[in-house]
Amino acid sequence: MSEMLEKARKYEDEQGKQIKAEDRPAFHVSPYVGWMNDPNGFSYYQGEYHLFYQYNPYDTHWDSMHWGHVVSKDLLHWEYLPAALAPDKDYDKIGCFSGSAIELDDGRQLLMYTAVDHETLEDGSKRDIQTQAVAVGDGRDYVKYEKNPVLTEKDLPEGASKVDFRDPKIWKGKDGNFYCVIGSRPADGSGQILLYRSANGFDWEFVSILAENKKRFGKMWECPDFFELDGKHILLTSPQDMLPEGLEYHTGNGTLCIIGEMDKDTYTLKEQFNQSVDYGIDFYAMQTVEAPDGRRIMIGWMQNWDTCANNRIPKGKWFGQMSLPRELSIKDGRLIQKPVREIENLRTNKTEYKNVAFEDVIRLDGVDGRCVDMEITLRPGDAQDIYKKFAVRFAQNETYHTAVSFRPYESILKIDRKFSGSRRAIIHQRRSKVNSRNGEIKLRLILDRYSAEIFVNDGEHVLTATIYTDIEADGISFFADGKVEMDVTRYELKK
Repeated sequence: MSEMLEKARKYEDEQGKQIKAEDRPAFHVSPYVGWMNDPNGFSYYQGEYHLFYQYNPYDTHWDSMHWGHVVSKDLLHWEYLPAALAPDKDYDKIGCFSGSAIELDDGRQLLMYTAVDHETLEDGSKRDIQTQAVAVGDGRDYVKYEKNPVLTEKDLPEGASKVDFRDPKIWKGKDGNFYCVIGSRPADGSGQILLYRSANGFDWEFVSILAENKKRFGKMWECPDFFELDGKHILLTSPQDMLPEGLEYHTGNGTLCIIGEMDKDTYTLKEQFNQSVDYGIDFYAMQTVEAPDGRRIMIGWMQNWDTCANNRIPKGKWFGQMSLPRELSIKDGRLIQKPVREIENLRTNKTEYKNVAFEDVIRLDGVDGRCVDMEITLRPGDAQDIYKKFAVRFAQNETYHTAVSFRPYESILKIDRKFSGSRRAIIHQRRSKVNSRNGEIKLRLILDRYSAEIFVNDGEHVLTATIYTDIEADGISFFADGKVEMDVTRYELKK
């Protein structure tokens, strides 16, 4: 173990244990101490789910990228392990950037990550250079490969930048080979996804340009993932600097899902449909794993680069969370996301209401809390005079609240946290056009102290946001402009 990794492990052990459990999310992953961004190495190995993450243990701001490490048997109860990687080699001294993990044929776990170093230019200035490196271990400790890096600029197609070449996602193909996709920037400054192949996980060859942006969706495509799902091939990626298209792609640094078919002759993805992955405020850099039972499960960084200035919770000891793991499927050509079914094991203290008719504002006994799984089915109270607006407000007291609202005539759902306690003019609202029939809509709201995830119509859309309200604000209320009727089922979530 290097001195740098030993130092990081000692520091996180000393500082992390000082953070109280009640000052963290209950069942969302947060860093043991310091800063967290992209999920890395989301994998299943030796009976456990492993999740690594971009990690700066020394501060609540991005810097000095290490890999943090947690494990779980159920995707909800996570155990912190010592940091897995530190930037302790010449080729990765600027940082161990994002990557993935897989089990090798000999039973060891392989980590593949982007190594960043400096290059000095003719004028004396420096720039980052990105290569790919690997490390192997036993699920707890890892040793970097003596022949790193395993992919360099010589392995790039013509015109591709060695400055933007990152975030390998590895998997085992049906032919027994390992494959990985890597984000890349071609000569036009746009994004593309490169495909590589290896027989052993160490020796790699370029296969193809799997997908090309051609200046359609932002610029550089980061954090790609590629897999088969329900008879389709799915590419997930996080483009930088996206421009909105209607109510799609409003997050700037956002999320993109391309659904299509793989051309097995050319190793290229033939696009059939594209959509946002998350329509809320805080979601980026998603990564998936195939569970032992065949489910495709996704997790993302529950944050956005444009909102990171507001890192005030709690008391500056940690920053960053992962989303709730989500089960993926394809329905009617669209990506569907649902909370992992394991969360139902945390449900307790059920409160249920049927056919609640109201207009204006209403509160319901037993419907409150900051660790909540709540299902709402909404209908017009008068089919001839459909209501103008419905809203559910949560994390609420006399001063603060966050809200999800729906306007049936526009079929627009909005998440709004401008009254959540932020003292900065960061992004507070997002809107999404959702499916509704005569004002009917289904919402599932999952709260975990400092976050809200809203699943619409059984996962057709998802809106995610971190919230900044003091934990004591735990009220929930409902508002209607017009007559509505709703069913509400609320569970408290306990580990």
